[in-house]
Amino acid sequence: MAGQRKTFNEINITPLTDIFLVLLIIMMVIAPLLDQQGLNLAVPNMIEVQDEIKDSKLIKVLVTDEDKYMLDDTEIPVSELSNMISEQAKVNTDGLLIMTQDNATHGAVVKLMDEARNSGVTNISITEY
Repeated sequence: MAGQRKTFNEINITPLTDIFLVLLIIMMVIAPLLDQQGLNLAVPNMIEVQDEIKDSKLIKVLVTDEDKYMLDDTEIPVSELSNMISEQAKVNTDGLLIMTQDNATHGAVVKLMDEARNSGVTNISITEY
């Protein structure tokens, strides 16, 4: 019987436990970062927007394909954007409606949103023109 080996019946779970503890610590560090919220956007339906445009006091700005800003068929230079929104926000208190043409760039829309938020506008809606 000298040729027989003893069988090994035990499993060492220490390395597995170490891995689970490291993963738990990583998840505990990352979890608070996932709770940060960005900008809440509500995308309206086209039918709803057309009904609201007639009845509301919205600042309506069109972002064209050439990244120009139009208010009541008047082009607004980028340098005057903040002043224009501040003046319009005093009269039109319902917020800002950004209407974009098909090929307007994301940067132009974000620039308008930033200027509106800096001017104190809290309600911002975006729709396709």
